Formats: sequence, C-alpha cells, structure tokens
Amino acid sequence: MVEGKKSEQTENLGSHGGRASSWLAVTVMLVGTVVAGFGMTADNWTLVWIGAGVFVVGGILALVFDIFTDVVIDAPRVGMRAEDHR
Repeated sequence: MVEGKKSEQTENLGSHGGRASSWLAVTVMLVGTVVAGFGMTADNWTLVWIGAGVFVVGGILALVFDIFTDVVIDAPRVGMRAEDHR
C-alpha cells in the first residue's frame, strides 16, 4: 500500500474511540469498582458502599450521555470468506 493512500478495506473502517463524555462515564464506573474492591479487601464496608454509589453515578452518566451510540458499524469487508478466518 502506498503511504498516504487508504486501501478499500481500511477506508470503510470507522473509529471505535468513542466520545470523551463516554470515557468519563466509564472511568467513573471503573473508579467506583476499584474503590469498592479495595473496601472489600480492607474489610471496610463504608468504602464498599461509597464505591457502589460512585459506580451507580457512573451508570447514570452513561445513560445520560447515551454511550451506546458510540458503536460504529463497519461496512462489510469485501473478499473475506468464512474459510479465511480459520
């Protein structure tokens, strides 16, 4: 492939990066999970419930930001058969 030119296969590939707001919601949920997990290992139920609350806040953010619309459906790939994937 010549540098600077896209092949027909790579031209149809969408970006799967997502929006910054979606990453924020996922990061908040991840932080909640880590805090709750640390609370479980430290036998600190206050931290577990704080982490669970942070996770729920992240879930609400995910619903508000509608993170599932970040999914990019690629165009069908040309020339690929089921046998090519074995």
